[in-house]
Amino acid sequence: MTTILQMQGITKTFPGVIALDDVNLSVAEGEIHALVGENGAGKSTLMKVLSGVYPHGSYDGVIEFKGEECRFSGIADSEKRGIIIIHQELALVPLLSIAENIFLGNERAAGGVIDWHETFSRTRELLAKVGLKESPQTRVTELGLGKQQLVEIAKALSKEVKLLILDEPTSSLNETDSEALLKLLLEFKAAGISSILISHKLNEISKVADTITVLRDGAAVSTLDAKGSAVSEADIIRDMVGRSLNDRYPPRSPQIGETIFEVKNWTAHHPQHSERKVCDDVSFHVKAGEVVGIAGLMGAGRTELAMSLFGKSYGTNISGTVEMHGRPVDVSTVNRAISAGICYATEDRKTFGLVLDDTIRRNIPLANLDGIANGIVIDEHRELDVARDYRERIRIKCSSTAQEVVNLSGGNQQKVVLAKWLFAGPEVLILDEPTRGIDVGAKYEIYAIIAELAKTGKAIVVISSEMPELLGITDRIYVMNEGRFVGEMPTSDASQEKIMSLIIRSGHRN
Repeated sequence: MTTILQMQGITKTFPGVIALDDVNLSVAEGEIHALVGENGAGKSTLMKVLSGVYPHGSYDGVIEFKGEECRFSGIADSEKRGIIIIHQELALVPLLSIAENIFLGNERAAGGVIDWHETFSRTRELLAKVGLKESPQTRVTELGLGKQQLVEIAKALSKEVKLLILDEPTSSLNETDSEALLKLLLEFKAAGISSILISHKLNEISKVADTITVLRDGAAVSTLDAKGSAVSEADIIRDMVGRSLNDRYPPRSPQIGETIFEVKNWTAHHPQHSERKVCDDVSFHVKAGEVVGIAGLMGAGRTELAMSLFGKSYGTNISGTVEMHGRPVDVSTVNRAISAGICYATEDRKTFGLVLDDTIRRNIPLANLDGIANGIVIDEHRELDVARDYRERIRIKCSSTAQEVVNLSGGNQQKVVLAKWLFAGPEVLILDEPTRGIDVGAKYEIYAIIAELAKTGKAIVVISSEMPELLGITDRIYVMNEGRFVGEMPTSDASQEKIMSLIIRSGHRN
């Protein structure tokens, strides 16, 4: 096969850190090349070098594309050559139409006037290629995440893409949308378009990748040929983390005590569409030392349930009771929920869980400022001691507690979120997608923290879209569909098939 991309000797440093160390990467024309590694391994940095986010001169090494050396000074330069990157956080403007988003900055115009006929006609052609039937005039905000991802790909096609880079494209998608996206990549491959796929979902990589390059600590440690025979996940994980993970989940011997947390007849309505119930008469309980999972498809109402319980931060016309140790508690505000011993780690850590442009030291005490204050004055020595303590306890990898959270890997950002809530001293910890966008090595560390918290008698609720994760770390599972709990089972009796069967049967009844 003809080589379309050759990156040789790529080295990129930041103050005090070697982010990429003499990395070589070769991509063939019409292949799907997977790039895997732990958070912080250098995957995104390498792609930013390739796409011109880090311009020529800010790194050492050579990039050749279609046989010519490239010295990109910005993204516009790489896009002109047909190298298009789609980031994990989609870059669409929600209130603009699909057509306006696809041609934003690349308008179909003559004499300074947009040709809407050509714009809509071309948009329809592009949407057909990615399997979307929506009108070009549909606003992006009206689309689900899966369809928004397809709009991003249609936008890439409008720029005559030769090499498509996708950074965690399925991290926020349900199983159906993920399958559709992978199928589309295979169609692009058949059409001669090359793709670089960054993903933590090793099962998806195994389905579509021709070649797999593994990065670890800024270096390319292996390149695996996946065309001839299947590459085992165990081999990929060993190269990623530098050791074998024989068991993906830490062993536990649960010591389950009395019921700590109980929710009775909880109902919440949609904040904009008040006639629609997002939680419908939900009741459940969690015991001391127990890890309880909530399974369900995207849109089942799991996050809405968690947020409505946590200070009624989501929903309207909320009713029902919350009890701690058999007594009703007030959860009408976030502060009151925290005071009652309930904490919630959001699924969207970057938007709601952290102050990204502030330091680890200042993020960790945010939910319990009284714990580092003398009266109304923050004790900076106490603040530093707390940050250092949690850095050691849950092994946050950082240069110091003065490092800004935005510069941490996803797994270490999630550890800062956990540290923040642990310092608040909860009895009940609700974890919403706690390992989303995190590599297998960091996932194991998060699971170990959850196991340790359960061992100390905390009551833990885990919401996850990854059923193997729920089956691996919980003691009991509730199944949610369309705002209602439709089943409950001990994890020892659970399986992915049983969970999906409950969801499908409940859907038929509705």
